[in-house]
Amino acid sequence: MKAYEIRDYESEENVGVLLYYEQEKNFIIELKDALDEWTAPLLFSGFVKSGIYTIPRDISLAWVRERVIPSGRQNINSILNQHRLKEYDEMKLLELSEGKCSQDSLYIRKIDKLPAYVSERMSRNLVDVTLLSDNTLLCFFKDDSVKRVRLDLLGNVMLKNKVEKRVKINDIDKIIRNEKLYNTAKLGADGYFLTFNNALDIPASLLYDVGKKIDIKFSEVLEFVKKNIVDTTESCDILGCTRQNISYIVKREELPVLKHGVNGNLYLKGDVEKNLW
Repeated sequence: MKAYEIRDYESEENVGVLLYYEQEKNFIIELKDALDEWTAPLLFSGFVKSGIYTIPRDISLAWVRERVIPSGRQNINSILNQHRLKEYDEMKLLELSEGKCSQDSLYIRKIDKLPAYVSERMSRNLVDVTLLSDNTLLCFFKDDSVKRVRLDLLGNVMLKNKVEKRVKINDIDKIIRNEKLYNTAKLGADGYFLTFNNALDIPASLLYDVGKKIDIKFSEVLEFVKKNIVDTTESCDILGCTRQNISYIVKREELPVLKHGVNGNLYLKGDVEKNLW
């Protein structure tokens, strides 16, 4: 990850931070809390007016694209050759121009350490998500909290409250109605969002805001997994038997398989120990 301070060269005020994730080529912009709809960059004024200071990746990318030469420009290959670029790269072009644009007085400057407000917000990013039945998400966050989010209720909350700019309610409906799409869920850059088919994003900040907190910590869940999930070899040690014996017990439905694997299965330790009774 690369980080850049966004500054205003007229006032020399710090506006926010641009984060760039090189592997996925994703941009996230974190704005300072002190901004209001009048002092925030125009593209973000609606978000700031709604109290949203972590800008989604598609809007952050739009801000970047406003400040670099478009890929469809007629003489783009000559421009790339002039700057010794092998291919079109928005981040490298942004660095070359220092993020300057004729439409405003903003520029970027590389930083090595994130401001405290950015680190604090990142503590509410996702570290993992488990897809449960009935379109329910079990969300694990970096601050060790665990929250349950029902996507159907998420849509209801969005309708009852102020206009939600972080995600479109139609996108939530698409995810709910399409099981295949729902099952494509994976974490986006640094846990900033949960993405479905890498096309529809639900920001971690929204899941954190609306999720119902569960009285358990992520570290406690990991501790449970470490101590209570066993593989075939460990099951053999517990029961003092061979892998063939384990296979026989499974076929007799006396040992439920938690997860099937090529080289062995995973079981709940408690289910294995029941066969000692």
